[in-house]
Amino acid sequence: MSFEQQLQDTELFKQAAFINGSWVNSDEDIAVTNPATGEKIGTVPKLSQATVIGSIEMAEQAMEKWKSLTAKQRSKALMKWFNLIEQHCDDLAYIMTCEQGKPLAEALGEIHYAASFIEWFAEEGKRIYGDVIPQTVASNRLMTIKQPIGVCGAITPWNFPAAMITRKAAPALAAGCSIVVKPATETPFTALALAELSLRAGIPAGIFNVVTGDSRTIGHQLTTHPSIAKFSFTGSTPVGRTLLEQCASTVKKTSMELGGNAPFIVFEDADLDDAVDGAMLAKFRNGGQTCVCVNRIYVHESVHNKFADKLIKRVNALRVGHGLESNTDIGPMITTKAVDDINSLVKDALAKGASLANSQHSLPEGERYIAPLVLTNVTDEMNIVHEEIFGPVATLIKFSDEEEVLIKANDTIFGLASYVYTNDINRIYRVCEKLEYGMVGVNTGLISNEVAPFGGVKQSGLGKEGSKYGIEDYLETKYICINTK
Repeated sequence: MSFEQQLQDTELFKQAAFINGSWVNSDEDIAVTNPATGEKIGTVPKLSQATVIGSIEMAEQAMEKWKSLTAKQRSKALMKWFNLIEQHCDDLAYIMTCEQGKPLAEALGEIHYAASFIEWFAEEGKRIYGDVIPQTVASNRLMTIKQPIGVCGAITPWNFPAAMITRKAAPALAAGCSIVVKPATETPFTALALAELSLRAGIPAGIFNVVTGDSRTIGHQLTTHPSIAKFSFTGSTPVGRTLLEQCASTVKKTSMELGGNAPFIVFEDADLDDAVDGAMLAKFRNGGQTCVCVNRIYVHESVHNKFADKLIKRVNALRVGHGLESNTDIGPMITTKAVDDINSLVKDALAKGASLANSQHSLPEGERYIAPLVLTNVTDEMNIVHEEIFGPVATLIKFSDEEEVLIKANDTIFGLASYVYTNDINRIYRVCEKLEYGMVGVNTGLISNEVAPFGGVKQSGLGKEGSKYGIEDYLETKYICINTK
């Protein structure tokens, strides 16, 4: 049975870009493969520069009517989209697993997570308030109003093919903007399925668009076209730097969710069982392929061996396999290059004195599978401490006191997520305030949700996504001064 025939609703599988409410093809296609098998799933069009420019211009035209609707009218359309995503969650999860590789249960969880942003911003769009400002001159009346910023462009990654789209598109649409989304070349079908459901929800043509093709060609247009007022990107820090430079040419408002190097600190008073649970979530979810995944696990020397033993036991029990198999914990990596990059970091660490602490896993056939590993005796001289692993490798580092571990945890250009395990309330406040990260999870390894702000500091990015703060990036504040003489 073919990929498409496995779906309950075969119309969700689209092999065309979605522009101005229509499905658009081109003379040249890009193949999309299943990372678990290497088999071709289908193709998407490699759009020309002219077609991408046209999508931006049509989005600009469509926005004029969309922004004139009331917030409540836009909310109703978004809620229809939310409900359709929930109704088709099984098909959407299946599509995601086949093109991205993550276990089906995780894919289903992401679909619900993605839908939650649409539900949240459908409501939050009705709460965009201005201010009345006390005047400095008796005859003047001062106020501010908030208006949609304009057409938005977004480039989203392969590791969360649904959630990274809705976390950008939902606030944009709720604010009254239109958006052109470029999904990752490896995982376009989830985005196109979302586009099909947006069409069924009655979101007007040109408001939500999905373009496919060459990343450089599309990225250049989304970052330099004068009609794009806001650009959002989730991906690596090096690529983010380049895109920021391109956005400067037209002084766009930007939000960037970039790389991470998350520390996970286990103090001597921590509940070790809880800490291991948190580490498993924060390290091995999505095969370690998330920007908030733990990169460095710092464990106090007095509890290091106990923690290591418990963690190794859990890691040895993980099963690597095809994402559609019910007992799979870790699916394939997204590309063979990703596997090579992970292996290179591990090889460097072992050569410099790290120890491989866990048992050998059996792997299915395929070039993109990699075994989950636990490395001990990890030191600062190893590349794996300073570079984002983006794979299922846990690195354990001993520390002796709070000041020491904070210095090491902050010794990075990145500042996205961090994690702390302790039962000392005074330490919680001290450490949370001193960690140079945009997000801190205390006694939990799972911090992401739609109601809290997601974003980093330093070279992990700009702006916040989700929460009441997430809609601000899609609004402009206009000041009005009225002379009442």
